[in-house]
Amino acid sequence: MPYEAYESITAEKDDGVVTITFHRPEKYNALSTEVYMDLARAFAEIQLDREVDAVVITGEGDDAFCSGADIGQYAGSAAEHDPRQKDRQQHFYESVYRAAYDLHPPVIAKINGYCVGGGLILASFCDLRIAVDDAKFGVPTTDIGQIPGGGSTYRVTQLVGEAKVKELVYTAGMIDADEARDIGFVNRVVERDELDATVDDVVAAIQDTGRQAVKNSKRAINFSANAPDIDTAREREAEIWWEQFATEERERLVDEFNE
Repeated sequence: MPYEAYESITAEKDDGVVTITFHRPEKYNALSTEVYMDLARAFAEIQLDREVDAVVITGEGDDAFCSGADIGQYAGSAAEHDPRQKDRQQHFYESVYRAAYDLHPPVIAKINGYCVGGGLILASFCDLRIAVDDAKFGVPTTDIGQIPGGGSTYRVTQLVGEAKVKELVYTAGMIDADEARDIGFVNRVVERDELDATVDDVVAAIQDTGRQAVKNSKRAINFSANAPDIDTAREREAEIWWEQFATEERERLVDEFNE
């Protein structure tokens, strides 16, 4: 299916891979409302396109993956903002992050620079995060008198643990790529000239497996990560396991393996 022109991002499909690129380098690829709206439409189109094997999200330029929210929209006193409109806005932003998490193909954050605030939140809802070695990470919301939003207090805590999240948020601190990897937020750290090839290799490895099995594995893992208990997780895992077992893909790949 064709991907239409957007205002602040591009979405380009090539050989089963959709690459989404933020195009606001002058703003360090900050997330304005327009960017969120573009992302929501792109994610909806990808969800309808069952021929997509993987999604890669990155930022234009060498400075930033995404620097977070466009802070200007939060200026002024609370009295100057409609609380109902702000509540709807925040729910919309959260729905965009969640849409990345719920996409049928794996989503890779290709982190080519600063990954801060809303950019870090979006990256946390991706399946994999691959970063250049000079990338910086942080959630500096307390620096502007706010708290983290978008479901990040739950999602990022899932990934790196309560103690580290509290340290990062309370101090508005930044960490480098190596520490982000060491605490479990980033999967791989590479030199800048290796970033494209590394992401391409990961995508190729995904496409070299049972593609439907990958997507069903994502469904099972995502459910288990948020299940209330292990028994509920096991039950859903078993349902998806049998669903995948009944596919032509499983039958074909097992036959090929046994030949």
